Amino acid sequence: MGMLEGKRIIITGAASGIGRATALLAAQEGARVVAVDLSDTVDQTTAIITGSGGTAIGIHANAANEDDVRDFVTACVDTYGGIDGIYANAGVSGGRKPLTELTVDDWQRTLGVNTIGVFLAIKHTVPHFTTKNSGSIVCTASVAGLRANAGGVDYSASKAGVISIVQTTAYQLYGTGIRINAICPGLIETGMTRPAFDRARERGTSERIGQINPMKRHGEPVEIAQMACFLLSDRASYVNGQSIPVDGGLSASHPWVFPR
Repeated sequence: MGMLEGKRIIITGAASGIGRATALLAAQEGARVVAVDLSDTVDQTTAIITGSGGTAIGIHANAANEDDVRDFVTACVDTYGGIDGIYANAGVSGGRKPLTELTVDDWQRTLGVNTIGVFLAIKHTVPHFTTKNSGSIVCTASVAGLRANAGGVDYSASKAGVISIVQTTAYQLYGTGIRINAICPGLIETGMTRPAFDRARERGTSERIGQINPMKRHGEPVEIAQMACFLLSDRASYVNGQSIPVDGGLSASHPWVFPR
């Protein structure tokens, strides 16, 4: 029996990176998965799952569009007879610009996907969870939402917003049996971060990637997936309202200078 045996789980941003890794692991752990993404490669995710004997459907949808969110939640309920958890993981990297060069459009896109998308996932799953007094909501925040220098201003603010949503929602759901938590990844190699990895490899400095955390390396998507699946499972039954760094220890310290 996997730790998600029989669970009906929605995962957004499931076409690649952390979302795909989580969808694959959740299916291996026994979940029936709804994989959601704007990209057509979400179909590859579901093909991998079903080809390995798992159960999954893929939906092309915008996690920041309320009608789309309502529809993919309904699809989970209609297909599997209910919903037990959602991983609101879809995100964008932000404007990747200095503060003074960011535009209102940059801010609206970043907040729309990273923060409002999380709100919509919560809004449209909570009514289903409250009918059975249980459910797990997991959101992707970031170490950039905890400390400076892990992302641009718009990205960092959007992820700090996710952390605040999780804390506030945990108490708005007081007594319902619904849990909500966030994961704060450190430096993980995904499509979002690949440009930085590619530049380091071009310069011949790839061995320095992740050097400022105590483990002296970057993380892999599956390492975030392990935490996500734990939080979605009943094994995390007393974990609620938390934003948990999975970052090799990066956020455990104030700035420091490597001893030479």
